[in-house]
Amino acid sequence: MKSLILAEKPSVARDLARILGCKTKQKHYIEGEKFVITWALGHLVELKMPEDYDTKYKTWRMEDLPIIPEKMGLKVIRQTTAQFKGIERLAKRKDMKELIIATDAGREGELVARWIIERIRWNKPIKRLWISSYTDRAVKEGFRRLKPAKQYDSLYKSAVCRAEADWLIGLNATRALTTKYEDPLSAGRVQTPTLAMILNREKEIQSFIPKPYWTIHAHIGTLTAIWETNGNKNIFSEQQAKQIFEKIKGKQALVKTIERKEKTEPQPLPYDLTELQRDANRRYGFSAKKTSNVLQSLYEQHKLVTYPRTDSRYLTTDLAGTMSERLSALSSVYKEEVRHARKHSGSVLAKRVFNNEKVTDHHAIIPTEERPSMNDLSVDEKKLYGLIATRFLTLFYPICRFESVRAVFDIEGEFFTVQETIAVDPGFKVILQGNDPTEASNSLAVLKPGKKISVRDAMLKENMTEAPPRFNESDLLARMEKYGLGTPATRADIIEKLLSSEVIDRQNNRLYPTPKGKQLIDLVNDELKSPELTSEWEAELEAIARGKGNPGEFLQKIRNQTKRIVTEIKQSEKKYKAHNLTGTKCPECGSLMKEVKRKDGRMLVCSDMSCGFRKRKDPKLSNRRCPQCRKKMEIHQGKAGAYFQCRRCNIVEKLEKQKKAVSKREERQLLKKYSNDESFGNSLADALKSAMEEKDE
Repeated sequence: MKSLILAEKPSVARDLARILGCKTKQKHYIEGEKFVITWALGHLVELKMPEDYDTKYKTWRMEDLPIIPEKMGLKVIRQTTAQFKGIERLAKRKDMKELIIATDAGREGELVARWIIERIRWNKPIKRLWISSYTDRAVKEGFRRLKPAKQYDSLYKSAVCRAEADWLIGLNATRALTTKYEDPLSAGRVQTPTLAMILNREKEIQSFIPKPYWTIHAHIGTLTAIWETNGNKNIFSEQQAKQIFEKIKGKQALVKTIERKEKTEPQPLPYDLTELQRDANRRYGFSAKKTSNVLQSLYEQHKLVTYPRTDSRYLTTDLAGTMSERLSALSSVYKEEVRHARKHSGSVLAKRVFNNEKVTDHHAIIPTEERPSMNDLSVDEKKLYGLIATRFLTLFYPICRFESVRAVFDIEGEFFTVQETIAVDPGFKVILQGNDPTEASNSLAVLKPGKKISVRDAMLKENMTEAPPRFNESDLLARMEKYGLGTPATRADIIEKLLSSEVIDRQNNRLYPTPKGKQLIDLVNDELKSPELTSEWEAELEAIARGKGNPGEFLQKIRNQTKRIVTEIKQSEKKYKAHNLTGTKCPECGSLMKEVKRKDGRMLVCSDMSCGFRKRKDPKLSNRRCPQCRKKMEIHQGKAGAYFQCRRCNIVEKLEKQKKAVSKREERQLLKKYSNDESFGNSLADALKSAMEEKDE
């Protein structure tokens, strides 16, 4: 008898097969003596769409809303039917004694597996592989400690509630808004309050009125002190500022007090997904989605980091025994840092990182015991791995100790302050470049209370108060985390959905609302755009996952909310005008055309949704990069065939029909890129063929 293992992706299935000794490859599975390993392709099963319940729902009509099925049904996704049927055939084999869920160990991974299991009508025992990294050691240990799937029933119920809530609210609100205002308008349980936060910040900026203020700086000996009273350094009265300035010029400063405080800064905790996305955005300008994709590659393909979609920054106590081995794995890349860490006994000095109570499904993201080969990593993978590895290494260093010195000067009854930070022991800061809090000199060391020093000169500076900045993705992720909007695994997709639906725009790493987004937020219901209310729903989902919530009550609330949202939209008298209408008329129906931005250029789309006519406004962008400016080149059809053009540099290149030979280095790079393709190709020829075909597009 054999065990049927269900992985989430073909690449994971291949790794499991190698580790478990399964060598017989078939189209939909890999078989060994004890195991048969098959895979999903992400989701194979999804919630039924409205038209699956009744064909009349294919046409969007306001009178049909809200659509609230009495019982939500499941269907196999058409594009992945072949793989699903392959799993279904395996499930019917009489030599299968049990099924082992080996999808990602989280809420979404649980849903992927359970919906497949439900559709294939599996009625034999089910076990769960729950691991935080895909190293050979972790996989083997995980299979020795398989758990009954029943332990994760609450997690599955939470996932179902999340999926059904998003379907009910998102689908009904989107259909209602789109139908009423005759323009694609997307709304959702999480995306709409996220958009509302961006709009609220924009309102703050637009309503902000700059105010002038003044600061006074005095050069006292070698020091520069600033006027301060009751912790405030800004003077909002020009007359007062000038009076103080004239009063202190050419006078002497009396050292009033010298305060010395010894302070410590603990080592930073390892990353959770949201904190890593925020740091990567601040340092490298990575979008949240890009960080998620690169991190998934480090986890799944290179096996260099632990489970990425975690919401914890702590480690469980059982990991303490693995720390030395993880440190040794890093020594090939971080030789000096590891050597320095071993001077401090080589053990974790940040003991607070071990806290079982603060770890839910998965611990923080840390390096695995796998030795990194940096030559195999892309530039982005190196950057992200560097963040994770460096943060991990700080755990082995002492805390940072420094002395904060603050001097207060009295100049004719006006108080001026100067502050310095002096290193005592930089501790973990020595490996965090650019984060050293110390200053080289200690100018305040010679000062004593009562000493008088001449004021060499003074400066009166005029400034203007500034509006709060627009959110970058790091800021927005922090706000989403604060209000519990989405999960670490879904927040990146929410931001990308807002961008793709053209309600926000990204410029210079800042997020701007578009005219469409501004109108949309005025049209949607108040409760749908409330971060606080959505936060309550997320808290209930978390309670359900812990076995402390009631799924039935939660979904009933969602159904009631759906009815209210649709009723309010139906009764609304608010107006909407498409912001992207052009003066061009549709050649088919005569309606005005709308200009829509796509990744490969601009399109003209008929504003009458029942017409569907569209044409390209800009030439299509190819994947070919201009050799001069590195921007994507346009692809055109000429008399001699297709050609590439960069208008910016006026460079034209012919489309190469003949396949070029590739070097050994290019061959390795292409194999690396295409060997992870979900189509599960087997040969070098297939991989290179795919690579060269894409290269010529």
